[in-house]
Amino acid sequence: MLTSRGLTFIETIDSMAVKSVFPALDDKTRALFDQTFLDAVRYDAAGLVPVVAQDAENGKVLMLAYANRESLEITLREKKACYWSRSRKELWLKGATSGHFQHIKEILIDCDGDAIIYKVIQDTAACHTGFESCFFRKVTDVGTLEAEGDLKFDAQTVYGKKG
Repeated sequence: MLTSRGLTFIETIDSMAVKSVFPALDDKTRALFDQTFLDAVRYDAAGLVPVVAQDAENGKVLMLAYANRESLEITLREKKACYWSRSRKELWLKGATSGHFQHIKEILIDCDGDAIIYKVIQDTAACHTGFESCFFRKVTDVGTLEAEGDLKFDAQTVYGKKG
C-alpha cells in the first residue's frame, strides 16, 4: 500500500502478505491482489471503463464518466480525476474549464476489474448544469422528474452557454 499526501493507493501486494491478511482466500481469489491497478482494469471494446465519482466525505454519487488507460495514468499521477470524453473524443481533466476539480482521495476497482470508483473532494459541483451531482433528477411516485438539491453555480457564467 502506498500512502502519499493523505492518499491511499494499492500498488501491488506480494502473495505472502495477501495470504497472511486473507488466509481463507483460494489461490484464484488471492491472485486478484497480485497485480497493479492499471493491469487489473478490464476495458470494453472501445478501450474504456466506467468510473463513478463519489463524494469522499458523505458518499453521494456525483457523476458517471469513462476512462481509458491514459486518463487513469493521469489521474494516478496528478491526483485529480481525468476521464475520456466520448462525445469530444479527447482526454478530459475534470475542472480544467470550470475550475471544479475532483481531488482523488481513494480509488476502488470492482472484483471483475470492469468498473471503478473515484472517491473525491469536489470543488464547487460536479454537474455541468450547476448542480452538485449529475444525479439531481429524482423520479417521483407518479413517474415525473423533479430536481433535488440547489444550484451551486450558474452554467451560463462558467461555460458561456446553457447547461
